[in-house]
Amino acid sequence: MKTVLVTGADGFIGSHLVEKLIDEGHKVKAFVYYNSFNSWGWLDSFPKEKLSQIEIFTGDIRDSNGVRTAVKGVDTIYHLAALIAIPYSYHSPDSYVDTNVKGTLNILQAARDYDVNRILVTSTSEVYGTALYVPIDEKHPKQGQSPYSATKIGADAMADSFYRSFNLPVTIVRPFNTYGPRQSARAVIPTIITQLLAGKTEIKLGALHPTRDLLYVKDTANGFVEIAKSEKAIGHEINLATQQEISIGDLAQQIINIINPKAKIVSDDIRLRPEKSEVERLLGSAEKIRSLTSWKPQFDLNEGLKQTIEWFSNSENRKNYKADIYNV
Repeated sequence: MKTVLVTGADGFIGSHLVEKLIDEGHKVKAFVYYNSFNSWGWLDSFPKEKLSQIEIFTGDIRDSNGVRTAVKGVDTIYHLAALIAIPYSYHSPDSYVDTNVKGTLNILQAARDYDVNRILVTSTSEVYGTALYVPIDEKHPKQGQSPYSATKIGADAMADSFYRSFNLPVTIVRPFNTYGPRQSARAVIPTIITQLLAGKTEIKLGALHPTRDLLYVKDTANGFVEIAKSEKAIGHEINLATQQEISIGDLAQQIINIINPKAKIVSDDIRLRPEKSEVERLLGSAEKIRSLTSWKPQFDLNEGLKQTIEWFSNSENRKNYKADIYNV
């Protein structure tokens, strides 16, 4: 049993990873964002018996003092805390630099000072920009097409520099487009599902032609755990991908066919990214992770969407989702 720290544990992927680590028998310290409501994000939805197995640490990833306190005594760090909404990064880029770059630096410095055995830093497929070739492997050039993706490129470079400069045992984990229960309302799949379940027959979306490589959240969590088990993964950046793609339009129609075939897609200009910022195609290579671990996706898109729709169909689960507004 290892003591592990999960930053961003209150979020979408982080909460699923916490569950996976508990099931694996680890002692989990969950770093959640401090707020005056004493909210622990999605961890608040856990049953009491599971929540009792977690050590909650409230803090701010931008604060080096709090980060050092959280890191002390842990064996492995899964660093997921980040600002992720691309549209919000257009008008608040400073906050993305502070959270994504400086927050990652705080983790790396504390991990170095306390001699942490493994550090997994979470990246994103957005760092690649529009695919120059497919499938996109880890050698693909990086292109920051939004302030968000630029800060993640910076965070990745910082992590790599600590591996090379200080031999810090870092791995950069790069999930492609993760979806599933608890995903934030700013993402396309919850946007489609919540509009449909609210009874809307005109589903408002942005660009329909871009393609994405969609990975179910439990497969993403499993990928983190399998990478942490592999000593061969230290010093590498590793994709988590399915090596399949689907356009946003076809994805939306697939969900519509399941929930309400009478609904239609309507273009909403406010949801469009600036032309040069739109990532047109993402299709990832999973060859590297397959060579270093035993990981492979357990859920295809049909099964993943089925479980996601089933979760959102529970009115209690979606009570805080606002289908009537555009979530930036």
